[in-house]
Order: sequence, then structure tokens, then C-alpha cells
Amino acid sequence: MLAEVTTDLDGRRLVLSGDVDCRSTARLRTALAELLETADPWSDEPGADVVVVDLAAVECVDVTALKVLAAASCRAGARGRRVVLRAPGPAVRRLLHLTHLIRVVELEPAHADA
Repeated sequence: MLAEVTTDLDGRRLVLSGDVDCRSTARLRTALAELLETADPWSDEPGADVVVVDLAAVECVDVTALKVLAAASCRAGARGRRVVLRAPGPAVRRLLHLTHLIRVVELEPAHADA
């Protein structure tokens, strides 16, 4: 199943599901860019500078998609914003480790044990 890319009501969470691979990277890149534009590092509201990427429903991921997430994380950091990965499954965590992208991305603390 091709990945679905949706945002939640508060506009700061990107929900991915299905197969996140090279066929869906353009939509992923666009969605991340839009959400990062709305993230506000100067707001007093907690979490206003964070975009959460929910990976709980991701069935399969490839290196191309992980590189998009890593690049977005780097660009966000340069602008005072953050991209945080939520609930990556074992396959996603394994690929993050194998590619050493785990050093570039931030996992949500409850899931950072990998």
C-alpha cells in the first residue's frame, strides 16, 4: 500500500501510514516543508517549534524516505525548529541504525530506547 500522508487538527503532527518509499517522498517532503513553515520557535506555547512525524502505522520504509526525514530534521534545526519521530516500528528503527541516520533524527523520548 502506498503511503498516506496526513496532518492532524493542530497542524503540527504528520501521520504516515503504509509503505513510505521513493514513490511517496515528494508528498512527504512537501508536507514536512509546509508544517515546518508553521512551526514557531519564538512562541511561548510549548511544542510550537516541534513537528511530530507519527510512524506507528508505517508498514515499510526505505532509505530514500528516511533521508527525507533526516534532511528535514537538519533544516529544521538550522531554523530553531525540531522534527521528532514518534513510534517508529522495529523495521524503521533497524534501518535508522543500519544507515546511521539515527544520529541525525530525533526520536520521541518514549520511543528513544532503540
